Amino acid sequence: MTLLTGEELLQVIKQNAGMSAKELAALAGYTITTKTGQKRVKMLAFQGAVLNANRISFGGNDDSPKSGVRGGRKASYQIQVQQNGNLLIGAAYTRKMGLVPGTDFEIQIGRKQIKLIQVSASEDSE
Repeated sequence: MTLLTGEELLQVIKQNAGMSAKELAALAGYTITTKTGQKRVKMLAFQGAVLNANRISFGGNDDSPKSGVRGGRKASYQIQVQQNGNLLIGAAYTRKMGLVPGTDFEIQIGRKQIKLIQVSASEDSE
């Protein structure tokens, strides 16, 4: 049986309103058979299909390959001092600034701030 999606899925849900979500998922084809022959309902896939059928998206980040969105952490522009006292600036920030390994910075410490000033190549040669 093929998986029901879109309007077909919504129709099946409306026509069988008295059924449980698990029963609706099985009816819509969201099941797999395990190696032992046991049938399992794929509830997460079913719930995702229901959300898609209702055109509900959370922040526009769907997991479809065409979305172009990759997983992983997002740059938050906040860091914490690590247990060893170090501050770590992640690759997302250095990549965004176009920095390469070996780039030099001057550290200026203020009352409540730390400034990193990139040392230009001409200052380096002096």
